[in-house]
Amino acid sequence: MRENYYELIIKAPLNFHKTISDFLMENFCDAVEVKNDLIIVRSEEDLEMTDFAVLQLSDALGGGVSTQVNIKKNIDWIESYKKSIKSIEVGKFFIHPSWKEKKVNAINIQIDPALAFGSGHHESTNSCLMMLDKYVKNRDKVLDVGSGSGILAIASAKLGAVVDFCDTDEVAVESSKQNFSKNLVTFNNSWIGSANKAEKKYDVVIANIIADILIMIKKDLKKTLKADGVLIMSGILDIYCDRVKKAYGEFEILDEIEKKEWRTLILKREQSE
Repeated sequence: MRENYYELIIKAPLNFHKTISDFLMENFCDAVEVKNDLIIVRSEEDLEMTDFAVLQLSDALGGGVSTQVNIKKNIDWIESYKKSIKSIEVGKFFIHPSWKEKKVNAINIQIDPALAFGSGHHESTNSCLMMLDKYVKNRDKVLDVGSGSGILAIASAKLGAVVDFCDTDEVAVESSKQNFSKNLVTFNNSWIGSANKAEKKYDVVIANIIADILIMIKKDLKKTLKADGVLIMSGILDIYCDRVKKAYGEFEILDEIEKKEWRTLILKREQSE
C-alpha cells in the first residue's frame, strides 16, 4: 500500500448525484462514496483526469458542480469498501468479486470492483450483459471498444466468442488482461487505442462509452462491422439518445433498453450496404 492516496470531493446538486456517481463507477473507479451532499472518490492513482471528466459532465448537465482534490495519508479504505460490495446476477451471468462465492449453474465472472473500471452494477453494463446473452453466438468474432475492466469482453468469451478488446487507457487494458486470466478465459488480441486500430471485421461490436464519443467514432465502429454485424452501444444518457440515433440513422434499430436515465441501443447494418 502506498503512503498517500488521492481524494476527489465533488459537491453537486442532489438531483445530479446518481448521474455523477454512475458515471464515475462506470468509467473510472468503483471506490465512490455518496455522503450527505458530497460525492467522494478515493484512489492511489492521480485523480486529475477524473476531476476533469466530472467538470465536463457538469457542463453537460447545466453546471453547479464544484470539485476539490486532496492528498491524504493512506488507510485501509479498500478493505473497508470491499465489505460493501455485493454480487449481481444478470440473466445467466453472475458477477462477483474474488472474496465472494461463485454461483452454481451460472456463468460466473470474477471482477474486483475496487481495483478496476466496471463491475456490472451500472445500468449500462447491466443492459449490455443482457444483450450479449441475446446476440453473441459461439465462435462469433467480437470487439469490445473501451473495455474498462473487461467485463463485457469476458462475458463474450464465456459465451464462446473469439474476442478482441481495446481501450484508450493503458491501465484499463492491463486490467482487462488480468481479469481474463482470473476468469480462466482467453482473448485473441488487445491494444491501447480505439476502433480505428482494428484490422478485421466483427460479428458483434460493443461500445459502452458515452454519447459524444459514440458519435465521434461512428465511422470507425461502422468499418469494424461485418455486413450483417450487430453493434451494441451503451453509456447513453436519455437526453443524448436522439442525437446518437440521428448519427447512426442508416442503421436498423434491433433493440432499445431504457434503465433509469440510461439507454442501450442494438443496431444492425442495413443489408443494402
